[in-house]
Amino acid sequence: MITKKSISETLSGVKYLPNRTPASGFNGETSGVFALVSTCRDGAIYMGHYSGSSEWERHQNGDELVLAIEGSTTVVLLVQGAEQRVHLVTGEFVVVPAGTWHRFEESISLKVMSVTPTPTDHSLDRPDA
Repeated sequence: MITKKSISETLSGVKYLPNRTPASGFNGETSGVFALVSTCRDGAIYMGHYSGSSEWERHQNGDELVLAIEGSTTVVLLVQGAEQRVHLVTGEFVVVPAGTWHRFEESISLKVMSVTPTPTDHSLDRPDA
């Protein structure tokens, strides 16, 4: 069955995390901050709401679409050993290529939607790749 989803209703059901740190995902602080909206291809669509920075992550099996619904963030991508920064504000998005390590920094009241392939690798430390 095909069902429609509401961005505002989905985001109203998530908890706002005002001080996300790279360790937040490892110590349980992000519980309730992200909502699984739907499965999609070989992954899922997620929405979340937070300020702060995330750990490094990558998705080996496909590109990830990241859309800033509201607020702002800087997506840091590790490309050939160098950090490339892409600043996003409300209504902007970036496609993170498959296998590219990336993280979010300086997020300010970010309401974000991502179309994320699985699985996801995570690292607190900056990867060498």
